[in-house]
Amino acid sequence: MGKKQFFIICGEASGDLHAATLVNAIRAQDPQVTFLAVGGSRLREAGATLIADIKDFSVIGFFDVLAKLPLFFRLKKLVLQKIKEEKPSLLILVDFSGFNLRLAKELRKTVPTIYYISPQVWASRQGRIETIRRYIHKMLVFFRFEEEFYESHGIKVECVGHPLLDIVKPSMEKKEFLATYGLSDAKTTIALLPGSRHTEIQHNLPVMLQSARRIYQYKRDVQFVIAKTPQMSFDIYNTIIGGPNINITIVDAKTYDCVSAADFCLVASGTATLETAILGTPFCIIYKIGALNYLLYRPQVRVPHIGIVNIIAGKEIVPEFIQSQATPRKISDFVLKTLQTPPEMQRIKESLTQVTSDLGEPGAAGRAATIILDTLKATLKTSP
Repeated sequence: MGKKQFFIICGEASGDLHAATLVNAIRAQDPQVTFLAVGGSRLREAGATLIADIKDFSVIGFFDVLAKLPLFFRLKKLVLQKIKEEKPSLLILVDFSGFNLRLAKELRKTVPTIYYISPQVWASRQGRIETIRRYIHKMLVFFRFEEEFYESHGIKVECVGHPLLDIVKPSMEKKEFLATYGLSDAKTTIALLPGSRHTEIQHNLPVMLQSARRIYQYKRDVQFVIAKTPQMSFDIYNTIIGGPNINITIVDAKTYDCVSAADFCLVASGTATLETAILGTPFCIIYKIGALNYLLYRPQVRVPHIGIVNIIAGKEIVPEFIQSQATPRKISDFVLKTLQTPPEMQRIKESLTQVTSDLGEPGAAGRAATIILDTLKATLKTSP
């Protein structure tokens, strides 16, 4: 049958994680498949051959995109060249919609193309639906409401459930974690998750720290941990933190342990909100971007909430402190009041349990792998 080579393309840390999990699932079912990739360290560890590393591609907002346009043009040229040379059996696009949809449009279905992790077209920029209909062979989505959305627009789609159900597991118990990092089990622990991208950290960590300092003014038996993403340097965090005004510890590459050990979390909107929900720790959502980017982005949003846990629930189960609403006073007041109100803490935990149950059953990557390999077989049968 010839070589079976898949080309998989993602553009940020969460996509790299899900792409790597998918690669491992495909290889478990068919060890003969090889992978070319645009991705990061996790895809490399999964055995994919990287033609470009994602560490320079992550962007937030219109002006970030503008600044990196030359980089994206070079990347597209490289990917098209590799596709021409290698003639992969299948193309798998993972999130990274600004780049991936333009690439799919350029290829015009000359390569069977599957999209894994849907662009949030149900939330904003619904003009992309037509691009998906014309240039993507099949969508594989994580949420039932996404499946219903695409079906209503006549697009081939299957919901596989969410792979985070298999991935999100702490590596140590709470007491072990606290002892490892010199933290007290007699104090309330609050975890700060400012995001995985440089720009996110620059915008979100300062307001999280200001909120933490204000919490500490009113509650002395509290300690803070920052869940550091491994792709970022310690210098980025230390520069923002400044002097040792509060008891704060930076923990590298142990996000799930940070969240599991915490009594409460401050979380930047994104994949981390769903990870925190799965671990069952009460939290609030904080998100800030550059003012001009926000002014351009906000009118395009067609949903009442930006946090995926609230979108799944169909209501606000955790508060969202977005842009001008993300003030230290509002955030700290909410956290202090919630920590002092056990019934509210319990309500949030129960709501997060319900959201987690709505994600389906474990094994999403395996189901996606089966669909992808079946798609390849069907393509080979119908090809001349």
